[in-house]
Amino acid sequence: MKTTRIMIIDEQPFFRAGVRLALGSQPDFIIQEADPSEEIINPIDSFQPDIVLLGSDLANHSGLELGTRIARRYPNTKVIMLSPDPNDQELFEVIRSSAVACLKKTVPPEELISNIRRASNGEYPINDNIMTRPVVARQVLKSFLDMETLGKSVESAVAPLTPREKEILIHIADGNSNKQIARLLNISEQTIKNHVSAIMRKLNANDRAHAVVLAIRRGLIKIEENSL
Repeated sequence: MKTTRIMIIDEQPFFRAGVRLALGSQPDFIIQEADPSEEIINPIDSFQPDIVLLGSDLANHSGLELGTRIARRYPNTKVIMLSPDPNDQELFEVIRSSAVACLKKTVPPEELISNIRRASNGEYPINDNIMTRPVVARQVLKSFLDMETLGKSVESAVAPLTPREKEILIHIADGNSNKQIARLLNISEQTIKNHVSAIMRKLNANDRAHAVVLAIRRGLIKIEENSL
């Protein structure tokens, strides 16, 4: 049985315990808790969660900033934000943070479990929020249109690609496999796979080719930089 490693990060021990109890009926879930007021990177490094359930209402620092930090540092870890009552502005900021879902803290256990499984399978449940929240959809669209009008990259509306990720995208556009790119850049093939996973997650791409098309359309890489 494939297991899903889940880390619950929130300042309230009772909330963490409640979420853990709600998920405890799933035999394939391996669950760990963490207090965000302490150093959070070491527990994530050692546990290597597939899913992070992160409270957005943190007193010591912004849950959104922590979510962004986790998403960028651990490209194979999916962040699900849990908010007391996410309004349109918070949902927009959650989208920018690269979280894959945003749920109320009072979400029924079955809905939370469903979102965890969808995220674990590579889906982005947060897209459902965009479709049902017209204000958020307009705000996301306006961000893209404004940046296109100004001739800028849309990187600030989505999680920005690193220089290395752009370099790898260009090599993908040139038709190189992960193994070939690893050889060209003199780094391991697993590292390339991690970068590709991060690229596809940030662009919400279905596959490598889709990622290249989206990156070109959004101005993240230029057509003249590759052989398309």
